[in-house]
Amino acid sequence: MTRKKIVAATGCPTGIAHTFMAAEALKIAAKKMGVDIKIETHGQVGIENNLTEEDIREADGVIVAADKNVDTDRFHGKRLIEVPVAQGIRKPEELITKIVNEEAPIHYVSGADMGGYGSSSVRKSSATGSRGSGKWVHSIYKDLMNGVSYMLPFVVGGGVLIALSFLFGIYSADPDHEQYNEFAAFLKKIGGLSFSLMVPILAAFIAESIAKRPGMVVGFIGGLLADQAGAGFLGGIIAGFIAGYTIILLQRLLKRMPKSLDGLKSIFLYPVLGIFLIGIVMTPLLIPVAGLNEGMTNFLASVQSSNPLILGIIVGAMSGFDMGGPFNKAAYLTGTALLAEGNLYFMAGVSAACIAPPLIIAFATVFFRKYFTKEEQNAGAVNFILGSTHITEGAIPFAAKNPLVVIPIIMLGSSIAAVLTYTFGVQVPAPHGGFLVLPVVTGAIQWVFSILVGSLVGAVLYGLYRKKLAGNKPVEE
Repeated sequence: MTRKKIVAATGCPTGIAHTFMAAEALKIAAKKMGVDIKIETHGQVGIENNLTEEDIREADGVIVAADKNVDTDRFHGKRLIEVPVAQGIRKPEELITKIVNEEAPIHYVSGADMGGYGSSSVRKSSATGSRGSGKWVHSIYKDLMNGVSYMLPFVVGGGVLIALSFLFGIYSADPDHEQYNEFAAFLKKIGGLSFSLMVPILAAFIAESIAKRPGMVVGFIGGLLADQAGAGFLGGIIAGFIAGYTIILLQRLLKRMPKSLDGLKSIFLYPVLGIFLIGIVMTPLLIPVAGLNEGMTNFLASVQSSNPLILGIIVGAMSGFDMGGPFNKAAYLTGTALLAEGNLYFMAGVSAACIAPPLIIAFATVFFRKYFTKEEQNAGAVNFILGSTHITEGAIPFAAKNPLVVIPIIMLGSSIAAVLTYTFGVQVPAPHGGFLVLPVVTGAIQWVFSILVGSLVGAVLYGLYRKKLAGNKPVEE
């Protein structure tokens, strides 16, 4: 009997952890099931282990486990499964089984006339039935996360440089202040330039996910309009989706033009008409969206000072619930948006809540060592590094073994860390980096204390659970 062959692609918004965890899970499951698999990863450094035309032609099916845009046009005529990256981590055998048993639908490319920079399609559909509501939700989430994926390096790079400028003094970039330092001013200027591109890049790559390169151009302009009007992060999201679907509308309207004019559409009609239309559509929306953005910012600022307990519980629960998934990203992106508005408090709680989950696992594997396998102990040690650098996803393999018990424990630990952080009034000016940015944290000792308390409480609870699970007997190696 001929061995089945599958190709796959994995990708997550940050391109750091979920991408490679899903790839590894699929590899292990395929080996166990006697299936050949080649996996293309869409990480932060770009696409690695690219799938060739021969790989795709010889494959019995394709698995795309991604929360960002992955080109599926090339899989035309193949059985295709598209799922969130989390399913690639948690259900690899189930996904492979659907391909092997020929239960996955055959993928066909629709809307072949894109006319946009060599791209061949806009949206894809399957041969079996229409999209369910879940598919549409995932499609919208994937478009949003594609924007986030491209935005994050600008935010992190610029944010950390701005934070480093504070090492020379809070007013070190002000030429009229006695603390002025030329190098600090340079850091803040360059970092600020990178940070200022957050909203336009977000909008551009949301639109790019929907309508490829023609959408990216229009989305960038829509994002600039939103940013300049003070509509912020929310305005950028709205601009990105409007831009993407504006281009799709134009493609449908201009579809009957001769193929010989495809180049004209790409380089002239789509940019000119698209930019004109995004301006018309966004202009009346900017004032109410800017007001909504300002209202949300003021509300969160008031809550963090008046009721840190409630805010900490919400932020901690969201960050710990799916550890890098949609809820975690919502909290993180809100913190990033507020950071751009000059609010350094909110991100402090979000960072604490994101650092705690892997530390909970790490401390548990140390204090309750005999109730974990050797492999789990090694993975636990790695979580000290992951947690310290703000990479939450290291806790996922442990949580996936019994999510109904472990996830609430992680949510509790993250919430404690966030509540204490808000109570102490800690300020974190960098959007990422974990303990690497401690020198620029206002209230660094209190911040570390908050994270350690939350992590240790969670670790003890998780360790006691593992002890009970093992019946008070050491785990056999």
